[in-house]
Amino acid sequence: MPASDLSLLMDAAKEAGNIAKKFWRADPEAWDKPDNAGPVTEADLAVDAMLAAELRNARPEYGWLSEETTDTAARLDCERCFIIDPIDGTRSFMAGEKNFSHSLAIAENGVITAAVIFLPMLDEMYSATKGGGAHLNGVAITPKRRDTIQDARILGKKPSLKPELWQGGSLPINLHFRSSLAYRFCLVASGEFDGMLSLHPCWEWDIAGGDLIAREAGAAVTDQHGMALSFNNPHPKQAGVFAAAPAVHQEFLQRLL
Repeated sequence: MPASDLSLLMDAAKEAGNIAKKFWRADPEAWDKPDNAGPVTEADLAVDAMLAAELRNARPEYGWLSEETTDTAARLDCERCFIIDPIDGTRSFMAGEKNFSHSLAIAENGVITAAVIFLPMLDEMYSATKGGGAHLNGVAITPKRRDTIQDARILGKKPSLKPELWQGGSLPINLHFRSSLAYRFCLVASGEFDGMLSLHPCWEWDIAGGDLIAREAGAAVTDQHGMALSFNNPHPKQAGVFAAAPAVHQEFLQRLL
């Protein structure tokens, strides 16, 4: 990984935040994407256009995978690939809430090596490099130490916790929600929550940045089958995701039917 990759991502994330702020609570044009893929706004596209221009100009040899750019197979021939979600938590953004984020990551041979998740309205910049730890605004972060899921504070959606999916039925946890999937990883990495989970297939751009930030902080991260996440796949989806303190993560895997 080039030494300046993280700085490149951080600078681009800040500029993404500047663009998003211009549209936030300003009634941006919005519409639904095909195939029930969720909403998109003119802000998403403006951020995506800037990131594509800046990042691809800086690293023309890197592949490109973004939620708001038509995908091509060209990225599969690249050793390194940008994986981008211009605005993660678009519904939150449209509602005028502050917990949307910009998620930027670089994968090298399937492994994330640099990542930034920036929440411009909260001025929170989460960052990580492979082997370099995880940070919030430059300060090292670590997840909570917890030995059991009993009374754990978990980020997720109710459908993932249906009793019929888990041994023993309902889990003894406290469920919470944040719109941005990327931000959920960060809240686990920084110890504000004990874990996060999704049993739905996850697009790579939603989880690439969070994967590295959570792991570098000290959390365990896998798909719902306990397998390490791998990125820049031909079909860029993962089989769900778990991120939590190691003991909590292991208990989730053991209880999942």
